[in-house]
Amino acid sequence: MEGVSAKRFGEKSEETATSFLESRGFRIVERNFYARKLGEIDIVAYKEGIVHFIEVKSAKADFDPIYNITPTKLRKIVNSAYYYLKTKKLDIPFCIDVLLVRKGEIEFIENVTL
Repeated sequence: MEGVSAKRFGEKSEETATSFLESRGFRIVERNFYARKLGEIDIVAYKEGIVHFIEVKSAKADFDPIYNITPTKLRKIVNSAYYYLKTKKLDIPFCIDVLLVRKGEIEFIENVTL
């Protein structure tokens, strides 16, 4: 993806992530949910009675995107997840997942905790 803008690169990675998740039985509920003052959740998906809040990370260079998943970032995702559940009036189990896109390869890490 040489010459692609960072924004477009991120969008393409999220599209790849969405296709990956759908092929594994996830139903995509929402993309890019913005929780004011908390942050954004890249993908909200549903599978087997559980809401999955999925953070997508990718990198163009040799830098591994896993290093962008910090305790601070995870806290923001958790707080955004609670905000999402509250605004949608949902009381169901949820988990935080990370989906890494590295040079066309995908690694899906489910139920990440602090």
